[in-house]
Amino acid sequence: MDFDLSDEQMLLKETAERWASDRYGSLEQLIVARKAPGGFPERGWAELAELGLLGLPFAESDGGFGGGPVEMQVVMEALGRSMAPEPYFANIVLGGTALRLAGDDAQRAAILPGLIVGSARLAFAHGEVQARYDLNDVATTAEAVDGGFRLNGSKAMVLNADVATMLVVSARTAGKRRDEKGISLFLVPSSAAGVAIEPYATQDEGRAADIVLTDVFVPQDAMLGRDGEALPIIQRVADGAVAALAAEAVGLMETLHALTVEYLKARQQFGVSIGSFQTLQHKAVDMLVAVEQARSMALYAAMMVDAEDAEERSAALSAVKVQINRSARLVGQTAVQLHGGIGMTMEYIGAHHFRRLAMIELMFGDTAFHQRRIVRAGGLLTER
Repeated sequence: MDFDLSDEQMLLKETAERWASDRYGSLEQLIVARKAPGGFPERGWAELAELGLLGLPFAESDGGFGGGPVEMQVVMEALGRSMAPEPYFANIVLGGTALRLAGDDAQRAAILPGLIVGSARLAFAHGEVQARYDLNDVATTAEAVDGGFRLNGSKAMVLNADVATMLVVSARTAGKRRDEKGISLFLVPSSAAGVAIEPYATQDEGRAADIVLTDVFVPQDAMLGRDGEALPIIQRVADGAVAALAAEAVGLMETLHALTVEYLKARQQFGVSIGSFQTLQHKAVDMLVAVEQARSMALYAAMMVDAEDAEERSAALSAVKVQINRSARLVGQTAVQLHGGIGMTMEYIGAHHFRRLAMIELMFGDTAFHQRRIVRAGGLLTER
């Protein structure tokens, strides 16, 4: 099987990496960018639109560029390598995937043009405090009323919700809190009456928010997809998120490994570079092996993320997340050990990579959660 990128994909990779490196090639540039309103510079977002990256995963018929999982992997890896703070993951990967999969022609025509040029932004408001990683655990309700629905409930840890113009909100139109049936998706303007957004900084210097919905009215045409049948769409959004995070983590780990090797070459002890010590060389090799294991699973994620068989796809993406989490922990912790005290100081860029990897380990399911999913699925290899 040929895993080499095509000429067009190589050009995309070079473009994304050059943009990310020019904008965020140093910790100083990154700190300045994070201090901007919303946690990122508007000019950076406009540049992503100009490069066509905001329209990458959307169909050409919708004004996008028709990119697939491999193209998204290339971009997410480049953004991860430089820790670009723009809300690409929240806006394009999460919210954009929900709209792309569940939106009808009219909904896509109304929202995607603004999304592609950067004037509109989406946030995927699904997680709730009591649910942890269970996607079917939804307590927010959507009551049918004359002309539409009235939403009540709360959402937790909604990424970049404070800069979103529109929220993709999951709410229960039927059934009990943990029923798989009865969940629907709605497009809710972030400025709608009754929507309260409480933003805060995350541990990796990103942005998230808790959202409270109090008697929020939306018209009938605000529903994305079929009434009560949103869980398969939500699962596909989550699977796509795991694939994107895998690619981002590879970029982060690659950079952190390079920083560590450079430090080992430069740091002197007993009159020689500590990189000459065999034990530390072995540690650096362990990091490289973990990076390459993660890279192979990120490629596997790109292969499986659009698989039609939901059970096969979910089991595959769970296996991806398990290995990504393990590699992220090994690479991050080993980098800190080899750097010594400086590896944990926020004045050093490597510590920021470590924090982001620690966050990725917990996003959309930790290692134990995904191991349980693989076991319930009977493993990756099943009899046909």
